[in-house]
Amino acid sequence: MGRTDVMTIGRLSARTGVPIKILREYERLGFLYTLGRSDGNYRLFGDETLWCVRMVQVLRSLGLTLKEIQTVMTRYVEHPDEPLDALLDERLAVALARVEARIADLQALRQRIVEFRAACANVPAHLPPQSSASPVARLLASDPRRGVRKSAS
Repeated sequence: MGRTDVMTIGRLSARTGVPIKILREYERLGFLYTLGRSDGNYRLFGDETLWCVRMVQVLRSLGLTLKEIQTVMTRYVEHPDEPLDALLDERLAVALARVEARIADLQALRQRIVEFRAACANVPAHLPPQSSASPVARLLASDPRRGVRKSAS
């Protein structure tokens, strides 16, 4: 593969839209093909590094962590002739489980918000302590200052 362009990290950043700080981290983690450094000690990259950045971006967009990407990329570099299908499928299953757990957490949060809003809209001045109102509604109704203000008027 012939190189058509040798880039500094700034040029790589401009071509990929990835901030320099993140590209430095990608290099530190071993994600990027590099050409070494220039006489002026600038990092140098070839066009093939664009593929590396795209690969990391795709894996990140699928929910993989940098540590998981590092596992995949290390295996790819160390054993280029071995298929990655099983390892990638395993990592994607873990990412999917994280997403599903997050969805469940968000659904539970949504339900609490809906209940809280309903309770705030429908709290009578004083609820009996054992009423069928939600715990949030009972808590709102038990505000000691709320009763004080009403009885002071």
